[in-house]
Amino acid sequence: MQCTRRGWNVGVKNTNTGHSPQEFAKRRRRVLREIGRDSLLCVRAAPRRIYAGDVDYPYRQSSDFAYLTGLDEDAMVAVLAPGCEHGDYILFCTPNDDTRTLWEGRRVGMRAAVREHGADLALPLADFAEWLPRLLAGRRRLYCDLQDAAHRDELAAACAGALAAARGAAAPRELADLSLVLHEMRLKKSPSELRLMRRAADISVDAHRRAWRACRPGVNEREIAAELLHEFHRHGAAAAYPPIVGGGANACVLHYTDNNAALKDGDLLLIDAGAEVCLYAGDVTRTVPVNGRFRPAQRELYEIVLQAQKKAIAAVVPGHTWKDVHAAAVAALTRGLVAAGLLRGRVPSLIRKRAYTRFYMHGTGHWLGMNVHDAGDYAKDGRPRRFEPGMVLTVEPGLYVRRARDVARRWWNTGIRIEDDVLVTPRAPRVLSAALPKEAADIEAAMAQ
Repeated sequence: MQCTRRGWNVGVKNTNTGHSPQEFAKRRRRVLREIGRDSLLCVRAAPRRIYAGDVDYPYRQSSDFAYLTGLDEDAMVAVLAPGCEHGDYILFCTPNDDTRTLWEGRRVGMRAAVREHGADLALPLADFAEWLPRLLAGRRRLYCDLQDAAHRDELAAACAGALAAARGAAAPRELADLSLVLHEMRLKKSPSELRLMRRAADISVDAHRRAWRACRPGVNEREIAAELLHEFHRHGAAAAYPPIVGGGANACVLHYTDNNAALKDGDLLLIDAGAEVCLYAGDVTRTVPVNGRFRPAQRELYEIVLQAQKKAIAAVVPGHTWKDVHAAAVAALTRGLVAAGLLRGRVPSLIRKRAYTRFYMHGTGHWLGMNVHDAGDYAKDGRPRRFEPGMVLTVEPGLYVRRARDVARRWWNTGIRIEDDVLVTPRAPRVLSAALPKEAADIEAAMAQ
């Protein structure tokens, strides 16, 4: 049996992750404390996904696996086993061989898994099933990704076998979702994580500015999308999600990703695009006039959304909840819709009846981190979760006015969303994407350059 035991750790920085090895070691120690000596945690690297035939999609690591290991490679299983005689952190991986290296390049391999990536013991992935029963012995709980059906079933079968063989001794009687431990940790970002998120926000801002410079009547949405991707890749980043580039009526489609229509003079262009840096996402939306100037009706609705976003961002302080943020946005939007004549009635009554949902039908934001819609529950102990310093979220109110008989023509096909990445601090919220203009006059000035 091949194995490599941990003898020393060179402590070199892993440039693929943006974090030091000590950052990952600290996370693993925290998880080990959380799960206790009677539990085991297994997390599998993301498998490769087939695009077509024998062509794979670009590889993207599982966020949970990357969070604990810093490794960007498939065909691995990480095991955290508190008090195990072989060490607390055991990594099952794919050994290097000449043929695989010729076609795919070198993998981390077992020696580097120990020496450079902090594993106490590294073993071939092929030996995982053989080792699992002995790792389960004496444990009462196994944490894993319950959404990973194939891996979950493998682990459940091993638990059943261990329980049958235990004959009264301790053996796992339950599978628990690792999100109960990891996703709580991921909610509050470390200084190292915030550095990467600021970088993702900065690149996102640069990409939006580049897209604005290319925006003019007759240009196709896909050309704008290409400018965004060019800027991401130029800085060594990727797209955190497929960009939304919607002109005119397309801006009223919340998850529009066709990005294949020509931009028209007099229309608005909604761009929702964020960079991903070392698996950390930016998520920024701006709405700009295709010809560089807002029409009066467009500007009126734009100002309503902008004021709603400012009110919502102001609510991102410790002790507040998502309910407070959403309520601030809804109140401002409803007042604006009444002032514009798109809604009729008293604002409190319209809010109670949710009349605003005709024009604003989504939430006001989401957690942000290693996933663009990041891990973490929105409620805790049956109550809305209160914000704490170190949490990062988006704030993104919008208005979407489609063509309708009871809507004045000047409002038709007007989709507006304004989104920023916001860090909760002990005092005022910090907008990570603040460098991208959002005042109407500033947007017009930037597009005129």
